[in-house]
Amino acid sequence: MSEIPRGRSETHDGDTHLLRFVVDLPHPVPVVWAAVASPEGLPGWLCEADPLEPRLGGRVRLRWLNSGTEVSGRVTAWDPDYVAEYTVDPTTHGRMRFHLEPGSGAGRDGSAVLRFTNEFQGSKDYRLDCAAGWHEHLERLAAALDGRPTDWRDWSDERWRHLRGLYERDDAAWPKWVP
Repeated sequence: MSEIPRGRSETHDGDTHLLRFVVDLPHPVPVVWAAVASPEGLPGWLCEADPLEPRLGGRVRLRWLNSGTEVSGRVTAWDPDYVAEYTVDPTTHGRMRFHLEPGSGAGRDGSAVLRFTNEFQGSKDYRLDCAAGWHEHLERLAAALDGRPTDWRDWSDERWRHLRGLYERDDAAWPKWVP
């Protein structure tokens, strides 16, 4: 799996959590956009999306292929090629925002930076579960973009358990990570 930087977390109002990941991807913005904002791209690394109405206020239903979890909601931000945000039940997956920017730096032509945030409600343990889950899914996004989409029939929770342990071990450091 690709190296994905550890996510950051902040908690407010007791049980509302905001996870943040910044991922540098060596693929052009339109290619990454298709993976995070289309029914054809999402199943290779995250979930099925049916329907996904690509517009502000559009309907969205997401079904995770590793767990069968299904949520419905609305598209709450939509700026083609740059921002896709899906908001569902706040106690499951809440607000998921994919913000894309062109990459920069020497040799980075055609790259993208993904700024992903997930705001949801739940316990500290659920926050750690989600951090590990999103981290793994973002690894799978990088692999799918490299031509290796996930075969969900072969999925196991081994990688998630490993990541969950890392996030739990580092949990005391999370408040220091918040900007």
